Amino acid sequence: MYQTFLICHSFLRWLVLISLLYSIFRAYKGYSSQLLFTKTDNAVRHWTATIAHIQLIFGILVYVQSPIVKYFWKNFSEGIQNSETVFFGILHIFLMLTGIVLITIGSALAKRKKADNDKFKTMLLWFSVALLIIFIAIPWPFSPFSNRPYFR
Repeated sequence: MYQTFLICHSFLRWLVLISLLYSIFRAYKGYSSQLLFTKTDNAVRHWTATIAHIQLIFGILVYVQSPIVKYFWKNFSEGIQNSETVFFGILHIFLMLTGIVLITIGSALAKRKKADNDKFKTMLLWFSVALLIIFIAIPWPFSPFSNRPYFR
């Protein structure tokens, strides 16, 4: 089961990134051009948050089954000295939770705004900060914290 969840989690990362980038692009375009916030824009906002929440579920499933995380918490004094176990035991989950919370808040705030320009501005701000945090927390092949391949 762990391998299946890990593969799904790895694949969904791309959907999260693509949906965030597309949402940010639409928000920037809408905000800078003073466009109307359409049903499509609302659907993009909604689906970006939904995809992020699905990713969170898979992430939690991977986290509770991960041998690295289990080792980290069972052997905390040793695990805290290893950058990879610290990354997956604390840093990755904390930053990802923070990113998804920001997406959730940004989505909810944008949904409740009355003015179209305020909706775009809210999405642009909150989703951009979330993307930055998520990008830092992904174990890219070039990451100084811990690295994994682009595709599993």
